Amino acid sequence: MDERERHDAGMAKRRKILGNAWVDRAQAKKNDFNGEFQDLISRYAWGEIWTRPGLDDRTRRLIVLASMIALGRWEEFRMHTRAALVEGKMSKDDIKEVILQQAIYCGVPAANTAIHHAEETFAEIEKIK
Repeated sequence: MDERERHDAGMAKRRKILGNAWVDRAQAKKNDFNGEFQDLISRYAWGEIWTRPGLDDRTRRLIVLASMIALGRWEEFRMHTRAALVEGKMSKDDIKEVILQQAIYCGVPAANTAIHHAEETFAEIEKIK
């Protein structure tokens, strides 16, 4: 696969996982400063890793959510929580289980913060419906 094909495969996967509206907003914000970064994540995060056959999308979503809790990357946690619920057809219970698991491995404060962000994300999704 050449770089153009990897980019195209990455954009297709990115749209499947995050949704067209989210990706369209990110693409609309591309500029001289962040354009190369957008290309990098499209080719490598989405086109190289997310397209690998070893794990299904649901498993990758769960790993990402758990990782974002562990790292305290709350903006990304919220984005992937929204995407898991809206695009991935996951449930609030799925999100809750990830948070409970991470309470043991990352600590109660991280899980407490995740609960807060998840509930706010649930509310934002409900407003849109």
